Amino acid sequence: MDIFRSLHSPNFRLHTIGQSISLLGTWMQRIAISWLVYKLTDSVFWLGFVSFISLSPSLFLSPFIGSFVDGRKKYKLVVVTQILLMLQAGVLTLVLYMGWISVYWLCVLGFVQGVINAFDVVSRQALLVSLVDHKKDLPNAIALNSSVFNAARMVGPAIGGVLLSTYGELACFALNFLSFIPVLFTLSLMRVTEKAPERLTGASPMQGLVDGFNYLKKSPHIASLIIIMTFSSLFVIPYTSLLPAVAKDLFKGDETTFSWFESAAGLGAMIGAINMARLKAGENLRYRVMFAAFIMGLSLLLLGFAHYLLSALLFTVAVSFSMMMQNSSINTYIQTHAMPAYRARIMSYYVMAFQGVFPVGSLLIGSIASGIGVQYTLYIMGVIGILIAVGFYIYLRQHIHRRLFG
Repeated sequence: MDIFRSLHSPNFRLHTIGQSISLLGTWMQRIAISWLVYKLTDSVFWLGFVSFISLSPSLFLSPFIGSFVDGRKKYKLVVVTQILLMLQAGVLTLVLYMGWISVYWLCVLGFVQGVINAFDVVSRQALLVSLVDHKKDLPNAIALNSSVFNAARMVGPAIGGVLLSTYGELACFALNFLSFIPVLFTLSLMRVTEKAPERLTGASPMQGLVDGFNYLKKSPHIASLIIIMTFSSLFVIPYTSLLPAVAKDLFKGDETTFSWFESAAGLGAMIGAINMARLKAGENLRYRVMFAAFIMGLSLLLLGFAHYLLSALLFTVAVSFSMMMQNSSINTYIQTHAMPAYRARIMSYYVMAFQGVFPVGSLLIGSIASGIGVQYTLYIMGVIGILIAVGFYIYLRQHIHRRLFG
């Protein structure tokens, strides 16, 4: 089928198989950590804070990592990061098994994972172009990669919810540790051919940061999308960190209810990713970003107004569908429009705007929710999401006017 055309590339197929298994474990661990934090602290602030700690390295390190990755073989970097992530998962499992677990341990191990992930995400995004045999299949590969991620996000929490309520957090942590075995095996089977890394003059980490910024200044079509990503990550996307509180406080639920919300979010995102995989050449990705931002804001407003669990789950599906459409459209546009020599640098800015700003947003949203409640926080996030879409629409209209009459 045409929708799976990038899977004809052997390296991308191996990547997809390994990641699909490993990501199931990752999502089991994520919901177990979220529930454990809320169980230990009964605080939405701590939910946001643990998320901030685990993702903050992406904010501070990603721009510098871009130049580091551009000058090295991406495949080798991915192998190293996967081994380190497996070790981190093993330590987390051991700490819980020994009865040492506390919110402080979760912060420390979350930070370690965040540092490794900061290198892994940039390396993996930059490697993706080398895993497909034909460049025209790259947008399809990006969309399918997102589909795998979000299919795992849908199935992983569902399995994790059962494991949590039946066997506890330890089972989720242990299975995540074991899930790295398939991804390391598939990586060992790959035969990746990469171009020799381009080492630009003066390409120190700081110079790499400056080079990427200068490139963005000359490419407003890319810079505008990174700005949209930044504001969404700060004010809208952190709704995911509130899902334990939505399940427990607004709908008086338990671990299973929380897993339903996580699975609903995964379902919506997977539908969005499959829709992106059907993308045809020449479609206007920036208008897709604008419409997705609007739907995301509106759906958050409706989630705040929801009085019934089923309707809340449906609105959660809608939020994640539009979030996937927005993020994947931005990712695809950058990967297909950035100069190859600067791709990792520009992707590092994307990762900073997405994963780096997100923890700041989680901390901010968690603080707001602690003060005014989850429901009113969802209202505020929804309004901001709609304003982001309107602002981007105005920018696009002005850009088109300048191009036609400027």
